[in-house]
Amino acid sequence: MDLDRFSVILVRPENLENVGLAARAMKNTGFADLRIVGTQTLNADAYRTAIHASDILDGARYFPSLPEAVEKTDLVLASTARFRKTSSILTLETAVETVFRYPAETRFAVVFGNERTGLTGEELGSANFVFFIPQASRQPSYNLGSAVLLTLFAIFRRASGSWMPREKRPIPRKEQEDCISLILRKLEDRRFIHETNRGHMAGLVRDLFGRVALTERDKRLLLAIFDKVAD
Repeated sequence: MDLDRFSVILVRPENLENVGLAARAMKNTGFADLRIVGTQTLNADAYRTAIHASDILDGARYFPSLPEAVEKTDLVLASTARFRKTSSILTLETAVETVFRYPAETRFAVVFGNERTGLTGEELGSANFVFFIPQASRQPSYNLGSAVLLTLFAIFRRASGSWMPREKRPIPRKEQEDCISLILRKLEDRRFIHETNRGHMAGLVRDLFGRVALTERDKRLLLAIFDKVAD
């Protein structure tokens, strides 16, 4: 498997030493594309912990928001330590197996949130799949560098096995988002979604269609259905 098709995205990292540790984890496991959201520069703290991985930090790309960081990827996995009613949460093992259902040319993003607050509900909405790393107790949660290493090692280990895709490649994440946004607007036009239930229903709709990892055929079918409903 070509691990260059994976992007590792750190959202609003607070401790730049953890960014260095994440880069080191990437180097250990064969990943190279690091994207950082909400931080524009790295300092000596990051380079100090990125042992033999300074090239990954040098090549890091910076984005103002998560949707912009993932818009050209096809399938997004987001790590969380929080369980939300509107999200379907996978274990890390199941998430990795899910990745390997898709063709090898699929572009993946693996997203990790802020060390203290994690990913917001809106940021989790940018993911197709949300996963957690099992641990013996709920607190304390894994350090960011440890979470990145555990996740990437699981993908790296699985990549050495057979690749038997069973799903079609999704459309780019931005096209998925545009499709979901259009569906939400149509549901608002029909008053199925309104002021009092907007947040809850939008979360449910995003969870439903977001985790489908929409293909071009899915998009055409959904838009045709909702165009008919809107008549």
